[in-house]
Order: sequence, then C-alpha cells, then structure tokens
Amino acid sequence: DDEERIEYVTKAVLCARSPVFRTMFGIGMKERDAAEVTVLETDLATFTALIDYLCTDQLDLGEGEGEQARRALVLRELAQMYQVPRLELLCAQALQESVGPASAVPLLEAAHTTGDGRLLAQCRRYVADHAAEVRASGGVEQL
Repeated sequence: DDEERIEYVTKAVLCARSPVFRTMFGIGMKERDAAEVTVLETDLATFTALIDYLCTDQLDLGEGEGEQARRALVLRELAQMYQVPRLELLCAQALQESVGPASAVPLLEAAHTTGDGRLLAQCRRYVADHAAEVRASGGVEQL
C-alpha cells in the first residue's frame, strides 16, 4: 500500500552505513537486483527514522515525550538488527534522557526485557527517588 513505503533510497548509501544492508544487497542475495525490499520488523515511522538517520546522520524521534521514548526503543532495536552502533548509542542516550514520572516504569520494563542494565539501574533509581511523582502519573498501575 502506498502509505507504507519509502519512495527511494540508494542502495549505495544503505550499504555504506549498514553491514546488514551490504550483505542483503550483495552477490547471491535476492535483494541485490530487486527494485523494492519489504521490511516487516517495524512500523513505517520508525523505519523512516532509520533511513533518515542513515542518509543524514541526524536522529529525529518525532514529537511528544512519550512518542519519542517509544520510537527510541524501537529504533534502538532496528539499529541493533541493522548493525548501526552509533544510532544504537544515540537511542540509548535519548532513552536515558527521557526517564520521567510517566515513562520510568515502561522504560524500566523495556530495559529489563532488552537487558539494558544501565537504563534499568537509572529507572530503578528514578522510581525510588520520585515514587510519589511516579505513582501520581499512573506509572505504578502500569506494572
């Protein structure tokens, strides 16, 4: 469907920025000569953020604090999947900066699930130090 596609990105840019794309578009792979590649692992907005980063070296997590944290989580997974370590670090930094009353518990759960010890420790400290604010934001009920 036309709403769920990125119109044009050169394979050369993707290959230069990601070893996974380099392999995908390499000799013997079906994607090498394909005009389109389908990516099922994510939503369009997050994949677009990945492509934009690969093309511009700029990270755009969108608008809204909650949306930025969610996008950073998903984008970090894509950065891991496509082996883009700098983007992975930028997403981790954005997540650490987004810890607040409403986001501490969801980020704590995500950190536990993904094995991100640094974010997990930061969220635990935040919840312990700001328990009343977290409770007032509804964060505790999310557990």
